[in-house]
Amino acid sequence: MKLILKIFFILFCVFTQAQKKHYFLIDSETKVKKKVKDSASAVKFLDSLAQNNYFFTQLKEVKVIGDSTEIVFDKGKNFNETYVNLSDSITQKTKIQKEFFTKNLDSTKKKINKTYIDDGFAFSRIKSKYKGQKNGYPVVELDINKNDKRTIDGFVVKGYERVPKRFMKNLEKEFKGKTYDDKNLIAINKNFQSHQFVTLERPPQTLFTKDSTSIYLFMEKKKTNTFDGVIGFGNDKTDKFTLNGTLNVNFRNIFNGFETINLYWQRNPDKGQTFDLQTDIPYLFKSNVGLNMKVNIFRQDSTFANVKALPAFYYHINNRNKIGLRGTFESSSIIDTLYVQGKDYNKKGIGIWFEMIEPTDIDLFLYKTKINGGYDYLTTTYTKDNIKAPQNQFYFFGEHNYHINGNHFLNIKAEGAMMDSKIDFSANELYRFGGWNSMRGFNENSLAADFYYYGGLEYRYLIGNQAFFDVFGQYGQLNNKSLNVKPKLYSVGLGFNFFIPIGLMSFQLSNGNEFGNPFKFNDIKIHWGILSRF
Repeated sequence: MKLILKIFFILFCVFTQAQKKHYFLIDSETKVKKKVKDSASAVKFLDSLAQNNYFFTQLKEVKVIGDSTEIVFDKGKNFNETYVNLSDSITQKTKIQKEFFTKNLDSTKKKINKTYIDDGFAFSRIKSKYKGQKNGYPVVELDINKNDKRTIDGFVVKGYERVPKRFMKNLEKEFKGKTYDDKNLIAINKNFQSHQFVTLERPPQTLFTKDSTSIYLFMEKKKTNTFDGVIGFGNDKTDKFTLNGTLNVNFRNIFNGFETINLYWQRNPDKGQTFDLQTDIPYLFKSNVGLNMKVNIFRQDSTFANVKALPAFYYHINNRNKIGLRGTFESSSIIDTLYVQGKDYNKKGIGIWFEMIEPTDIDLFLYKTKINGGYDYLTTTYTKDNIKAPQNQFYFFGEHNYHINGNHFLNIKAEGAMMDSKIDFSANELYRFGGWNSMRGFNENSLAADFYYYGGLEYRYLIGNQAFFDVFGQYGQLNNKSLNVKPKLYSVGLGFNFFIPIGLMSFQLSNGNEFGNPFKFNDIKIHWGILSRF
């Protein structure tokens, strides 16, 4: 442009007259004074005005005062309403008509430029050229300088670097070679949002070199070990006031392999005790195959005892979904010979299961969504009767925290299980449920069935990010063929959950009963618990 050449010539002449100069740009309209590094910087600034809708920028005066040079300019009117003439390459790319009128040239340029950025041209730049006037408005020609297309070439881990190699390989498999754009950057960041074991200290950063584009991940190891303790108060079958409780300890990622070791113990008011030991290794031999080993022991006072082993292998579909095969080896022994409803038995079989967990960014909730389901085909041998029978078992669990608006949430939960066989089940092999984590308002594991289901809605009101109130209602039904009963059940209650220095404390009142039975206040269950991360 002639204007730029004139400015450059003047500044060059001034520059040659002194070894060290100070340069100032002065806006004749606003009187704003801007210091620049040298003459080239002054030219670049004035050129940028012409590229940003100030098409009639004029050089008014150049004043040399000692070692300072003052350049007075008038940028003129900002023409954001213009006629636009697109280059052939932009027209072909965007499918926009070649000539049109716009009331917002800046928005038009950003929209066109984003089209190229989304295709991986991270350093694309829209060039404006003044072509004259039409009906009192400027005519501007837009062209594109695309530069080189960028794709994601790899990841560099900083900070907590001892993450499983397979985890990083899965990340590279998903994103390496993809277009470098906002969509993929958001997807990468989302992979770490509320991740169970790691978090990002800052959003992913990018290093551009001439031949590569590397994403830097500044990782931090989370405190994921948990202690979950619950104390319950209620009445047993004889209406005697009893104390019961649950302890659940999880050791996670101790060896930096995203592994989990779980210890679980529970005592219910009817003198039943449960003990679980579970180990989960997600990336076995640096592969996407995981190993889960679980041993469950249940003893009902001096009546009977069940021991179950569940070895399983599973495959990571992605970071949140997995599908697996498991074996079942279970045995039960009758301790009290007067317990005629039970039988000694052994079970073995194989099954398939699926699990999906979507993390939550709300610390008060365990997760946003969890779905777990499975099917097992078993062979049951009743040892004393020398009877063998095939058996099918189905299980489903689903939970979701739905955000209504503001601080209002709705927790939706459902669970069901069924066992099917051609012969009658013994009482000691039935499903046991009820209590804090299932059908609330009933004693822990006090409900026995060969088929059951329940569903519940819980309204939660959050108080900042430190506490929430909840009110809930549940409906369910069970089937017990041995007793020939099919009661319909309900439970209602309310609670309060809040953070204290040692963790999340929960307090809950609940009452459950069978439809048709009178409501009894002395059947109210009180639970107090704490979940601590360390």
